[in-house]
Amino acid sequence: MRVLLKLTLDAPVDAVWRAIRSPAVLREVITPWLDFASLEDGGLPTTWPEGRHRLRALAFRRVPAGEEVVDISYPTSIPSGVRMLRDGGGAVTGPLAAFSEWDHRMAVSPLPGGRTLYRDRLLASSGAPVLDAALWYPTWLFWQWRGARLRALAPTWSFDPPGTADAVDASAGAAEGDDAGAGADPGASGAAPTTGRTETAA
Repeated sequence: MRVLLKLTLDAPVDAVWRAIRSPAVLREVITPWLDFASLEDGGLPTTWPEGRHRLRALAFRRVPAGEEVVDISYPTSIPSGVRMLRDGGGAVTGPLAAFSEWDHRMAVSPLPGGRTLYRDRLLASSGAPVLDAALWYPTWLFWQWRGARLRALAPTWSFDPPGTADAVDASAGAAEGDDAGAGADPGASGAAPTTGRTETAA
C-alpha cells in the first residue's frame, strides 16, 4: 500500500524542517483523531533523535489503542537541497499492528518566496493483499487530514517560539546590538522583537 502527499507550505524550509522533527508538532497534526504518550523514562524529546522510541497510541486522545515504535533515521543519499526524515517503526499492538511493514518518509526542500515543498510517502503492508485493500482508504483519508493540518499550521512555524534555541540566539544578538548602540541617538528606531505562536507541536 502506498499513500502520497505533495504540498506547498507557507513557511521557510528551516521552519518546516524544525517542525516535522518535533513530536509536539506531530501531536498537533494528528489531533483530534490520535495522540500518543511516551513509554520511555525521559518522556518525549524536543526533536526526534535517530533510533527507536516506544509510544502508547491514544484514539481520540483518550482511548488506549496499543503500543507503537517510532524508529527514526535521517537518510543522506538524497538530492542536494532536500532534507528527509524516515520512520521505519510501526505498531506493536493494537489496530495498527495489522501492518507488518511500515516505511514513512517526509522530505522538504525550499521553494521561491520563502515557501517549502513538502513530500510525504507511506509504504505499508499487512502481508495480505485483501486486507491492504481494505486498509488503504481509511489510511488515505487520515493522510489527507494530516495534509490539511500541515497547511493550516505551517504559517505559524515561521516564527521562533519563546524558549527555543533560535529565539535565545536572536535575543542574545539583539542584546549585544543594544549594548553596542548605548550611546546612539535615543530617537533612532530599533528592530521589532520577534513574536509568534508557541509550537505545541507531524
